[in-house]
Amino acid sequence: MRHHRRHLTIAAAKSHATLLKSRVISPTPWNQLLTAYSLSPLGLAAARRLFDEIPLPDAVSWNSFLAAHVSAGAHHAAWILLRSMHAQGLAANAFALGSALRSAAASRCPALGTQLQSLAFKCGLADNVFPASAMLHMYAKCGRIRDARRVFDEMTERNTISWNALIAGYVESGKVEQALELFLYMERDGFAADEATFAALLPAVDGSNHFLMPQLHGKIMKYGSTLGLTVLNAAITAYSQCGSLEDCRRIFDGIGDGRDLISWNAMLAAYTYHGMDCEAMRFFARMMQESGVQLDMYSFTSIISVCSEHADQQGRVLHGMVIKNGLKGVTPVCNALISMYTRLSENCMMEDAHRCFDSLLLKDTVSWNSMLTGYSQHSMSAHALRFFTCMQSANIRTDEYAFSAALRSCADLAVLLLGRQIHSSIIHSGFASNSFVSSSLIFMYSKSGILDDAKKSFEEADKSSSVPWNSMMFGYAQHGQAQTVHSLFNEMVELKVPLDHVTFVGLITACSHAGLVDEGSEILNAMETRYGVPLRMEHYACGIDMYGRAGQLDKAKELIDSMPVEPDAMVWMTLLGACRIHGNMELASEVASHLLVAEPRQHSTYILLSSMYSGLEMWSDRAIVQREMKNRGLIKVPGWSWIEVKNEVHSFNAEDRSHLRMHEIYEMLSLLFQVAKISSSCEDDEAI
Repeated sequence: MRHHRRHLTIAAAKSHATLLKSRVISPTPWNQLLTAYSLSPLGLAAARRLFDEIPLPDAVSWNSFLAAHVSAGAHHAAWILLRSMHAQGLAANAFALGSALRSAAASRCPALGTQLQSLAFKCGLADNVFPASAMLHMYAKCGRIRDARRVFDEMTERNTISWNALIAGYVESGKVEQALELFLYMERDGFAADEATFAALLPAVDGSNHFLMPQLHGKIMKYGSTLGLTVLNAAITAYSQCGSLEDCRRIFDGIGDGRDLISWNAMLAAYTYHGMDCEAMRFFARMMQESGVQLDMYSFTSIISVCSEHADQQGRVLHGMVIKNGLKGVTPVCNALISMYTRLSENCMMEDAHRCFDSLLLKDTVSWNSMLTGYSQHSMSAHALRFFTCMQSANIRTDEYAFSAALRSCADLAVLLLGRQIHSSIIHSGFASNSFVSSSLIFMYSKSGILDDAKKSFEEADKSSSVPWNSMMFGYAQHGQAQTVHSLFNEMVELKVPLDHVTFVGLITACSHAGLVDEGSEILNAMETRYGVPLRMEHYACGIDMYGRAGQLDKAKELIDSMPVEPDAMVWMTLLGACRIHGNMELASEVASHLLVAEPRQHSTYILLSSMYSGLEMWSDRAIVQREMKNRGLIKVPGWSWIEVKNEVHSFNAEDRSHLRMHEIYEMLSLLFQVAKISSSCEDDEAI
């Protein structure tokens, strides 16, 4: 298409030079050139220059100039031009009205459309099929489907464009059944469906009305090759939305050598939409080898989205291909890369995410939110809050995702003052009732130990979803208020709030912290049978923690043995922690052997074992663990402490000397030690 337009521009420029030299007065060749310019990359600017040079512009010249404005999206200028045409008596024709109505539709301006409808009636053009179809399209695009239907019913003559415009209007208004019914009437009236008909109908098909797809596919097969590739590509996407990958593959294979990039992208998107990561990767490799087309941003955004949590090498290869294909800095692709890097478990991947962010030519809200959420999820909370401040300084619109991430970072760092300030911004922005934001507020206040404010946030939340309920249950569970958690759960059941797996994690956690082993066991057993929520890995981990806290390690091991799936590292680590508390070295050794296979580079396993051996004075075993840890190149990750001073978070670890005011801090510590020693000496003297 770009190649074709370049040739069109060269040809138009040559024709322009010829007309200027020959001094042709007849408007016909000038009008033809005006149309050519409006289709070329030079567009409206060239058309304006040419229009001023036409010796004797006629009605066709004005109509073509108006159409050029509408095609370029210069709607306000088009309306000014239309007024000039009307003043000269040139606006009362089907072509001008059709262009003006298309402009009103594109800019979603029904008020202008209504005025144009009045003009059509006044000029006797209301029954003309072309402006009437444009009027119908305008009302449909503006969401005024009843007005569109009235225009349609009053039309004395209809064409395929009329039918398609109303069908598309019904689909956009969510009235899919009416759209399909109109499609059947269209066929009965003798109008053959075209690409635009199916382009309007196919996007309406999804899982809720999947039964429509076989009917539409039958119609597609009926019309055959006359429909073209666009409809077949749309059918692949529609079948994907219905969950029928088999039909997607059948259509894709049936296209054969006629496939274009959209065909390949539609099939790739179908695999990624259904979470078939391996199949998507294989198809992407086939796409590079067989398609013969240049991959675009849609190809890369689809395939980047399937990179799994540990597929860092895979992701880097795709990043290299993005750069090679000249898509570095393209917003949708960079956003997909940022999202991929933030999903990977290693914190160092956030540096790659930040490099992608810096390379963006245009940073949108998704770009900023992806980075902020990444910092928050990687527990890089200080970075997250600094980034949130940068967002506000850059006047980026703060939405519910940004507020949620910032609040959770405040909770991690226990910076209550900043959390309250963000809460004020949330109220001002009107997000206080949003379920995700209110959930984060509840979490932040609960973790700060202020349950009263957490409860206020819960009361202000939209409680139709389980999200704020779950957060409030976790808040009470963390503070050992198991009875309140149970009351909330019973209220959820009574109000028929949908229960999910997180609800039961909170419930079992409450039982665990309160030592209510029997109640917790009953919940574990009743989850699937009574409430229809299947057990997940986190439920087993909570159950093991509950038995471990109560010293019932045998029951914890029995629960693991009863699991229908292989336990993950989280489950084994929970049991290992319980073994450490109760000094069960025999079970700890067994658990550690599983952990060292599942997560051989997890330093926590070695630290826990080493600590247990030290406590039992098993020095040789402790030495073996430490030697193994050293051989694997693992070190203990230091613990950090935070303090908030004047809205700024300062972080420290043991014997840390990285702070800018390190000398002042250590001088003050030395002074405090001296004061403590003097106080201790005075107390000893008084005791004597």
